[in-house]
Amino acid sequence: MRFLHTSDWHLGRSFHGTDLLQQQRAAMDRVVEAAVEHKVDAVLIPGDVYDRALPGTDVVALLNDTLERLVKAHVKVVITSGNHDSAVRLGFGGSLMAAAGVHLRTDVAALTDPVVFSEPGQDVLVYGIPYLDPGLTAQALGVDRSAGHPGATAAATARIREHAQEYARAHLDKQVRTVVLAHLFAAGGAETDSERPLVVGQLGQVPVSVFQGFDYTALGHLHGAQAPTETVRYSGSPLPYSFSEAEQDKAGLVVDLEPGQPAKVTSIAWPPPRALARLSGRIEDLLANDEFAHAEDAWCQITLTDPERPATPMERLKQRFPYALELLFQPEGREHDTRTYRQRVRRDEDPATVTLGFVDHVRERRASDSEEALIRTVVAQASTTEVSA
Repeated sequence: MRFLHTSDWHLGRSFHGTDLLQQQRAAMDRVVEAAVEHKVDAVLIPGDVYDRALPGTDVVALLNDTLERLVKAHVKVVITSGNHDSAVRLGFGGSLMAAAGVHLRTDVAALTDPVVFSEPGQDVLVYGIPYLDPGLTAQALGVDRSAGHPGATAAATARIREHAQEYARAHLDKQVRTVVLAHLFAAGGAETDSERPLVVGQLGQVPVSVFQGFDYTALGHLHGAQAPTETVRYSGSPLPYSFSEAEQDKAGLVVDLEPGQPAKVTSIAWPPPRALARLSGRIEDLLANDEFAHAEDAWCQITLTDPERPATPMERLKQRFPYALELLFQPEGREHDTRTYRQRVRRDEDPATVTLGFVDHVRERRASDSEEALIRTVVAQASTTEVSA
């Protein structure tokens, strides 16, 4: 059996205010093309299909088109819900879609309802664990809410393990293999800025030992491809969704399960339609140095290190980097003042000086001579009007 593991599509997401639907459509093309090219039996998608619980109609249409193309190519699909998805909405019509080969697992009640893939010598049972919010699923799983994500996941995998063992006892003529989909934060995983935290602190981290004994576990939630163990893996998202993912290699994972053999995983490189670049330096150097030519067509996060914030920096930078999306300021040689503006202001300062200090605080650049003259004039006029009144 051969599967394509991909997750965290986040259809409908934007990137620093930039609409990504065109890029996501290209990413879906790659998923379908990879499924057909590698002749996979099914595509496994462990959660965060959508970016929000109420996706737009154009986003729903994109998912519908993708699933329709996979079904027409005779590729089955197994989907679980993630923390960004509405489990109820994503699971709507699941019993009808199963007849077409699209299997939705968005409810705890379906934990022990695997999708069975049969071939000579083995049956592969694919189980889906939806995102388990302990506050909503603890009672159904028979655990206390205080057990958190680790307790909920352990209870879910225990049910799956018991069901797989019963199936194996009833099918002694075949080797029974188990594949599990889950959407969670596995302990030791590397996060990025684009995942929504499941809980505060470390309470949401699930030990990978709960997946021991399964032939392959397809995880979703973390956007970087990584392998907590050889058989427990994140495929990562097909597109980068934050600049913290700029150095990641996006990919899909082809998983082969041959009778009597351990799972074999092959990575398929999926370069993003537009590269990401994180640049740092003084503005004049960024605008003139050939070292930064590679970023001229990339989405850019730019950190300026000038001692003082330059005037109209984004407008100037966009002349060379038209796809600059985020501007940060970390001046060289200046210690960052962590005081609030209220803490900086002295009670004995005159109103014009206080106003000039505020301008410096919010822009991290002193007012120019003309700006200072204007501010002092306006403050003086306001003071005169107040006295007259």
